[in-house]
Amino acid sequence: MTAETRPEAEPQDPPFTRFRSAVRRLYFGSSARSRYWRMGLLVFDFLAISYFFASILFGLNGTDHRLDYVIGAVMLADYLLRLAAASRPFKAMISFMALADAVVIASLFASAVVEGLALLLVVRMLRLLRSYHLIRELQGHMPFFRRNEQVIQALVNLTVFIFVVSAAVHVLEKGRNPGIDTFLDALYFTVTTLTTTGFGDIIMTDEYGRLLTILIMIVGVGLFLRLVQTIFRPLKVAHKCPECGLSRHDPDAVHCKHCGIALNIPTEGDWR
Repeated sequence: MTAETRPEAEPQDPPFTRFRSAVRRLYFGSSARSRYWRMGLLVFDFLAISYFFASILFGLNGTDHRLDYVIGAVMLADYLLRLAAASRPFKAMISFMALADAVVIASLFASAVVEGLALLLVVRMLRLLRSYHLIRELQGHMPFFRRNEQVIQALVNLTVFIFVVSAAVHVLEKGRNPGIDTFLDALYFTVTTLTTTGFGDIIMTDEYGRLLTILIMIVGVGLFLRLVQTIFRPLKVAHKCPECGLSRHDPDAVHCKHCGIALNIPTEGDWR
């Protein structure tokens, strides 16, 4: 039984039961108020992620952490409400997404205590993982996200990958390598390595840095090119087979790979 089909709490039910029922309707319901609530959360997540990007790249938070605390308080409230809305709160609490949110919230409230730790800012990019949830939500409201789901997911994967690798470069090389002093330096080195540009203005001089660079080139370059290819040329197109219901096919498919029925996939021309 889904959250939308569960019977609503009766007036004689305990207050907490009525509260959980109301929260479930906000997070899983189909009413206008539920949609506005979820859209508001999407806008907040977008603004929070934008702030995290700016904090990492430009060091906007400095010594004033009031905005950190405000964002942390809103995220904590959302986190607790999501647990209350879950049919199995403990299982929801130990899910990867919930643990990632808990780490982000802890980093926001610890920002005044642990100053200058690069990983503290970088770990907030875990909030990007919530973007998978954002995409699912937006698909129900905006046709653009339904049409470009694969491209958007690839873009999120690419962004998370680049920032995680840049974080590793920054944490390992700051203080060791004179060319890497800020996170922007690490981001610049990571992108030039992944794109095989290699200008040579920043090079690794220690063993850890060289091992990390080897790992980036072996693992990262292939993944980077695959994600970029998906962004500019999706591997599959969304077209539901009228016979078996298979929803994704090769862009140039003439027949369904599952049932063999002829397909008529609209295209804009040659995919080569």
